[in-house]
Amino acid sequence: MVSPWQYWNRIFATSLRTTAAGLALAGLCLVMSVATHAQTYSVIHNFAGGQDGATPMAGLTIDRAGNLYGTAAYGGNVGGACGAIGCGTVFRLANRNSGWVLSPLYSFAGGTDGANPEANVNIGSDGAVYGSTYLGGGSCDSDGCGTVFTLRPPASACKAALCPWTETVIHNFTGPDGIGPAGTVIFDQAGNLFGATTSGGFRDGGAIYELQPMGGGWTVKVLYSSYGYPRGGLILDSSGNLDGPAFSAGNGYGSVYQMVPSGSTWITSDLYDFTFGSDGGYPWAGLILDQSGNLYGSTSAGGSGNGGTVFQLTPSGGKWVLNTLYSFTGPGNGRIVVGPVGSLVMDDVGALYGTTLADGAHGHGSVFKLTPGGSGWTYTSLHDFTGGSDGGNPYSNLVFDASRNLYGTASVGGTGPCTNGCGVIFEIAP
Repeated sequence: MVSPWQYWNRIFATSLRTTAAGLALAGLCLVMSVATHAQTYSVIHNFAGGQDGATPMAGLTIDRAGNLYGTAAYGGNVGGACGAIGCGTVFRLANRNSGWVLSPLYSFAGGTDGANPEANVNIGSDGAVYGSTYLGGGSCDSDGCGTVFTLRPPASACKAALCPWTETVIHNFTGPDGIGPAGTVIFDQAGNLFGATTSGGFRDGGAIYELQPMGGGWTVKVLYSSYGYPRGGLILDSSGNLDGPAFSAGNGYGSVYQMVPSGSTWITSDLYDFTFGSDGGYPWAGLILDQSGNLYGSTSAGGSGNGGTVFQLTPSGGKWVLNTLYSFTGPGNGRIVVGPVGSLVMDDVGALYGTTLADGAHGHGSVFKLTPGGSGWTYTSLHDFTGGSDGGNPYSNLVFDASRNLYGTASVGGTGPCTNGCGVIFEIAP
């Protein structure tokens, strides 16, 4: 099986993805625009490519105590199935004595336990950490089709410097049920898990799956197969419907789909098919939902600025109407992924926050804010990555803490020994 970077590079044939793969392998608008850097940007962890990991390909999850949880696609265990670059880690970052301390929770070994996590983790009602690995699992071929796992803290107090959590693989993908899980796994109120895979299924276009706890284990059910390489995660709306983005479904430029439960099956339909016009194309990031039932998301390419878009989908008269809120500036052909690939987050006054992969003032991505107003949405740059010590090329979502600080990751840069850095975790204070 090819690596995740190679897989998407084949779809786009872009130098950007090839460069990202090389870095990892080597080391491990429509509206008025305002640029300001009033916020304070700081790096709170530099990945070193060792037990802490390297190359975070997803953002963070925050618990009630303000601890940050995340994954690194590389680093951790080396040798054997992991080679010199490592099979990736799950970590926790805690604020102690006015500083941040990273604790590796688990290092993947590249076998049946999984390898190379590319998605956010989720924290279950039982306090355990749930997530997925893009590779590993001991099925399909030597690389594996990926896993869904859970991590639990040690049963007794740990007195050592490193206290790994206990991993349990709750599903190994085999191909027909999906290959390469991506996006955060989510729970419904009954404790069932839902997620998507980037490929596999019955026609190799990806699969939407459900994992049900049963008899002390988990049973997998494929809800829908072959849906245009779903890359982002799913959300559950108030009616129990599943909504998500499909990277190349619909007209070939991606879609937003909805799955409605109907007895023991699900009825699937497209809410919107992108045209690669001013609406953009190739939606990668997951969706978010506001209190009025409107959906918000992004496209990774296209749009009037050729750098992807941020959009709103509003239900109206039995249909969904798309409104493009902002178009980012990108390369002339518009087909290279430079726009947002991490999910948006909305604050309590309706402003949207996110990251872009490879645009911004230095071409290494950005952190942005979109503020609603009477004349449209105003763009504010919170940080433009340089690809140096501040990081670069974020695949990250953003999370708020109780003090309205923002946190995220950047996949390269920092001071780590990897070629062009091993990536960073950052904070933006208001």
